[in-house]
Amino acid sequence: MKIGVVGAGSWGTALAHLLATKGNPVVLWHRDPSVAHAINSTHKNPKYLKDVRLPDSITGTIVLDEAIEDQELVVSVVPSHAVREVIGRAAKQFGPDTLLVSASKGIENETLLTMHGVFKEILPEKMWPRVTFLGGPSFAREVAMGLPTAVSVAAEDIAAAKRVQAAFAAPYMRAYTTSDVMGIELGGAIKNVLAIAAGISEGLQFGHNARAALITRGLAEMARLGMKMGANPLTFAGLGGLGDLILTATGDLSRNRKVGLLLGQGKTLAQIREEMDQVAEGIKTAVSAEHLSRKLGIEMPLCHAVYSILYENKNARQVVVELMTRELKDEIS
Repeated sequence: MKIGVVGAGSWGTALAHLLATKGNPVVLWHRDPSVAHAINSTHKNPKYLKDVRLPDSITGTIVLDEAIEDQELVVSVVPSHAVREVIGRAAKQFGPDTLLVSASKGIENETLLTMHGVFKEILPEKMWPRVTFLGGPSFAREVAMGLPTAVSVAAEDIAAAKRVQAAFAAPYMRAYTTSDVMGIELGGAIKNVLAIAAGISEGLQFGHNARAALITRGLAEMARLGMKMGANPLTFAGLGGLGDLILTATGDLSRNRKVGLLLGQGKTLAQIREEMDQVAEGIKTAVSAEHLSRKLGIEMPLCHAVYSILYENKNARQVVVELMTRELKDEIS
């Protein structure tokens, strides 16, 4: 299978590695010429997963069309805020039978669209049935190391999801299918905001009780938003919901958890951005979650708390006091 991967960050590099180890020729795109050159000359990505040797069947390129033209499968792994610009630039290059896999997790700030909505605006309608979405708990480094991982592939056309399922399946990668695109997309986006909240709690040394409560109530927020937007509530009990949330909120490899940890330790968002060399999607998604909750009338107190700390300069300890002293309520209603 001829495959193109658009985006050579950690996740894009790990997915390219996975697909290439299955015997597929993979073209891996990055906008930085030094990254593309190093992939071809040293078979390593000099910026991300630096210690992972890439198969010889991976070719680096800075020419976007090379990663899309004549490919049977294209994986979009650019940050969610760049999807419209990058994929839109090459939309006409997709072949008549090309499968597209979105591995970006986020919600556009300006439009409040998930990536599914973005693709419907930038791709020709005839391609919509061949757009799929990858979700579930999957740190890039562990996938690149060949450690056991399970993911979900969502698509409106289940036949497309099954083709992508087969493409990604490996002895260390188990893929499931689902038709709940909205659920998988919202789970993958909102869990990043909640992971920041979990990191803040840890940075404040609030302990395991607080983290367990945060994950559980965060899942309730995710499900409330999802049901309002037409998702299947059961999706949030699966890999793309609870699974991804647990991983991102507790794992040491989580960039979003790290952002929260540093916020809880007293650093500002500006300081954190200077220190990090990778995108933490939850920073931008916090804005989208805040605006969506207001627009739809959905109560999302944890996501609002993260937004207020990030963008309203509220004190984290005070925000927690406000959360804990809200009006008492029934858990399920």
